[in-house]
Amino acid sequence: MQTIRFLELKSRQLFNQKIIRGACHLYNGQEACAVGIEAAINLTDHLITAYRTHGFNYTRGGSLQEIMAELAGRRAGISKGRGGSMHMYTKTFYGGNGVVGSQGQVFETFNMAALWKLPIIFICENNRFAKGTPMEKASASTDFYKRGDFIPGLRVDGMDILCVREATRFAADHCRSGKGPIILELQTYRFLGHFEGDPHLSYRTQEEVDKVQRESDPISILRDHMLSSNMTSVEELQEVDEGINKDVEEAAEFAVSNPEPPLEDLCNHIYYNNPPLEVRDKNPWTKLKSVS
Repeated sequence: MQTIRFLELKSRQLFNQKIIRGACHLYNGQEACAVGIEAAINLTDHLITAYRTHGFNYTRGGSLQEIMAELAGRRAGISKGRGGSMHMYTKTFYGGNGVVGSQGQVFETFNMAALWKLPIIFICENNRFAKGTPMEKASASTDFYKRGDFIPGLRVDGMDILCVREATRFAADHCRSGKGPIILELQTYRFLGHFEGDPHLSYRTQEEVDKVQRESDPISILRDHMLSSNMTSVEELQEVDEGINKDVEEAAEFAVSNPEPPLEDLCNHIYYNNPPLEVRDKNPWTKLKSVS
């Protein structure tokens, strides 16, 4: 969780320096969701998500260097510099899609998964806001874990990694035993705006954000658990933080010094295992070659 937090804080800095461009959705405050989920499933399980996905890309096996280089649009990025913040992938991770599931598609998927008893965990990371709209203003019912109707659902404290881990473990056992799909609503909170540049204090107060950070920061909650249980010491955690900060800074230096992909590679990998084909360049009279 701390690695993801430091990664996102550094990403914010690079965005403000205009090294990272385009849309950038950060995960600060929601780290217990990604890490708790991963603690209860296997890397061979397939995971699909939308944007705000840098944390999942890291837990799915992406390196800090690859992620940071992708954010900066560089050749060594995990999507070769073409995807940026929204489109990062690893072998079993199909993430960073720019559009969340629209309502009709979600319910059609629920129906199909229930009919066929598919082993799917549907997860709603409920960070309380639909972009800039509080959930109470957009939803007549905010019991999102009940939205599957005939699919069972659980509501979980998404700020406590241990709660997320145990709920996900229960859900995974449910699916693997042939009982069909299940829904988890992880109640969480994003500390920053919907995207970098979002004036988020226009729809919530600084006092609200400060209160959640003070009382419900997922990293602080776990740290307090570990210290009160004599599992670690303040000095040991400080040493861990220093190591993480060093790794993130080195990854950022690597990303900034890495070259951008050449223009002639722009259209590569449109199709998998396909013969080379010509694609129109930035004007209709020139062509680029797309290679699988």
